[in-house]
Order: sequence, then structure tokens, then C-alpha cells
Amino acid sequence: MSYAVKEAFLTLQGEGVQAGSRAVFLRFAGCNLWSGREQDRATAECRFCDTDFVGTDGENGGKFGGADALAAMVEQLWGEGRDHRLVVVTGGEPMLQFDAALLEALHARGFRVAMESNGTLAALPGIDWLCVSPKAATEVVQRSGDELKLVWPQDGIDLDELERWDFAHRLIQPMDGPEREAALAASIALVMERPRWRLTLQAHKVVGLP
Repeated sequence: MSYAVKEAFLTLQGEGVQAGSRAVFLRFAGCNLWSGREQDRATAECRFCDTDFVGTDGENGGKFGGADALAAMVEQLWGEGRDHRLVVVTGGEPMLQFDAALLEALHARGFRVAMESNGTLAALPGIDWLCVSPKAATEVVQRSGDELKLVWPQDGIDLDELERWDFAHRLIQPMDGPEREAALAASIALVMERPRWRLTLQAHKVVGLP
């Protein structure tokens, strides 16, 4: 299988339970909830995405002919040392392309594989850390994992239903954009009302990391 990668780079994880961890970010091109084109945003199933996942023209992006070639690039970005290797597989929607061959190739190079998914496609077994970020009005089929990260506020989200899903951690992330201060206030209020949830911020944006 070939893979279309938007970008890949070494950074610190900025969000969620693993925030602050050194990681290679591997961003796949493409999403099943939005084309990525601004002219389609108003009619997309997800309208608030703040990520460019279109094409393969980002840093270290391109078309990779097989799992070994892509895993080797990830290893090169990490550099020396095999301790605590972490790759964060994201998108777009990574489950459109991520497969067992790539998971095996990354594991063979000593990487823990973390994935950030919208949950509308079933996750591959064997992923070491699964973060699902549900979007309102979509059918989430992946209702278990390590981390449930809800961007807030979103109209049409049933919090009672989400609290029945099988996740070890439940996080609220304020929606970025022109109303970010109001989103932060709403997120804090939600966590104060529902202590099963925790507040998470996009720390990489605060410190100026990609």
C-alpha cells in the first residue's frame, strides 16, 4: 500500500494526556468529514478544523510506496536512541490510510503508536494510545480507547451518551478561533459542572511549536 503524507516533524505533543512528550507527528492527507477546501467548509460534517491536511506538500510530506519506507522516515526524524520513542499519527483522518503493515513497521523500530481519530472509522487493533475526538452529527463507531477529547462548545453533543463510552480519560478542549475566549469560559464551566472531564489546552500554540 502507498501512503499520502501531508507532513511529518519532530516536536512536543501539545494536547491531551501526553502533552509535553517528545514525539514525531505523522500527519496523513485527507479526511472523511471535510474536503479541506474553504469553499466546502460550510457544508462539511466538521466545520471547525484548524489543520491543513490537503495534499503532500508539507514538511517531509510526500507519497510513500510502502510501510517500511514511511517508518524509516519517522525513525530518521526521531534521531538517535530507542528509549521512549513515540509517533503521533494524525490527519485529517488517519484511519483512511493507516494499516497493519505500517503499525508493524513502526513497532519494529521501537515506536509507541498514538493515534488521533474522529472515531467514525474503527481503529486498528494494536494501537498503543487511541484518542478519539467526536464531532457533532457524525456516527462515531469507535467508542472505546484511551482518551476521549471533545472540542467545545459543539451544538448537538450528548454528554451523557459520551460518558457511557469506554475511555480511561475524558478531556475538554476549547475550540480555537475568533470566539476562543468564550470557548475557554464554556469549557471551564463544563468541567466545573462535570468533574469526570478535564480541561486540556493546545500548549504547542502557546509556546510556538507546530
